[in-house]
Amino acid sequence: MTAERTVPSPGAPPREHASSPVSVLPPRGTDSGRRLPASRPPDRPAVSPLPLLAADGAAILLAAGVLATARSHPSLLALLITASLLLRPRTARPAVPGLLDEVPAVLGRAAVAWLATAALWAAYRPEQALSAGTVLTGLATQVTAGCVLRAVVHGRRRAALRRHPHTALVVGPVATAQRVAAAVLRHPRCGVRPVGIVAAQAEGGEGVPVLRTDEEVERAVIQNGVRAVLTVHPSVRAEQGSLLRMLADAGCVVWEVDADTAPYPARERLAGFSCRRLDLAPARGGGFGKRMLDIAVSATLLLLVSPLLLVCAVALRIWDGPGVVFRQERIGRDGKPFTLLKFRTHRPVDEHESATRWSVADENEMRRFCRMLRRTSLDELLQLWNVLRGDMSLVGPRPERPYFVAQFSQTYPGYAARHRMRTGITGLAQIHGLRGDTSIEDRCRFDNAYIDDWSLWQDVCILLRTAATLVRPTGS
Repeated sequence: MTAERTVPSPGAPPREHASSPVSVLPPRGTDSGRRLPASRPPDRPAVSPLPLLAADGAAILLAAGVLATARSHPSLLALLITASLLLRPRTARPAVPGLLDEVPAVLGRAAVAWLATAALWAAYRPEQALSAGTVLTGLATQVTAGCVLRAVVHGRRRAALRRHPHTALVVGPVATAQRVAAAVLRHPRCGVRPVGIVAAQAEGGEGVPVLRTDEEVERAVIQNGVRAVLTVHPSVRAEQGSLLRMLADAGCVVWEVDADTAPYPARERLAGFSCRRLDLAPARGGGFGKRMLDIAVSATLLLLVSPLLLVCAVALRIWDGPGVVFRQERIGRDGKPFTLLKFRTHRPVDEHESATRWSVADENEMRRFCRMLRRTSLDELLQLWNVLRGDMSLVGPRPERPYFVAQFSQTYPGYAARHRMRTGITGLAQIHGLRGDTSIEDRCRFDNAYIDDWSLWQDVCILLRTAATLVRPTGS
């Protein structure tokens, strides 16, 4: 699972030997020193869910009137109301939907609620089962009332947004950002008004003003009451990661707009562009549940495999001499270095080779026992101590050496963004075969997708799939 095991392909990074220490810094723009107001209260109250909740509740009560006229039991009314409310959507959208946009969803949710209620009630009180006519009448009433009332709420919100649109910053290359900003301005129904463009290279251009300094960005956020941020290039999250997190902490909603590539499937739309909301909350990468899982599993495994660790250490000492534990500096969460532990299976010529050589010299000439440790990943077991200590997690992006972090962060968009989360022994990229001499760009994509969609259940699934691959080891 570690990069130093592989022989580089033609697409691998150059192997020049630096004569001076390598500075492990995120790419330009990642730590710009901007100071935005922390936890700034929005200038207007955020979109409240109460109007739509009231609209849906009124529609449910009107539909429940159909059951009341049929002299149904109060428990049936409670069951219908509960089922309908549980099926309400809870997703944020960049634009206010129209009536016709919501008809299929409202119909589907109401149909599920009524059919589930009728089925459960028939099982509980067969003698009072609802007739097909009652179900259809109630369903039609709820759908009609729900659509009409939701249309009223959305209409009022669209009118309010036309009068007072959400101000936004557009972050990305100036040419692309100006194109997206112009398209959004041409569609006032979006309810978004770009007021500035932030770019790593702030060249001039016609259209929305380009913010050239940190002071201009801060002034634009405060004076315009910026409520939204539109990122228009895949590299923005890596190059402007700290700025995006600061803006999110200041009360802005961050959207990733697909301006040039294939549309995101099943995503939202903004002025015809596909987009999705980015979750930049730091808790996603370091939740309490994830840490508890790491501690429980790593502590248990260390106890279970301690005899095996002892056998491996003794065998290495006998066949390969002293120094059975290999220590190497790696880059962890938020770019902080830590010391990674593993069993030593190769002795580099010097510290420079250990830090800067992508492949291992004469790997095929290693002792048979060392090759076995690598093929079975037994040399990685000591990293369970890194997990227990908090340097790593069981699941996360694989850590790399400072030299290559600096190179990859400049070459591959999104590489630096992997360090939003604690690094791991295994991850989504590894279970998809991205181990050893494989594409760094593909690893970035899978690692960032894992962080964006993180859940505790996903960690469990990745651990189970990793355990299955260890049964049929192929090396890494």
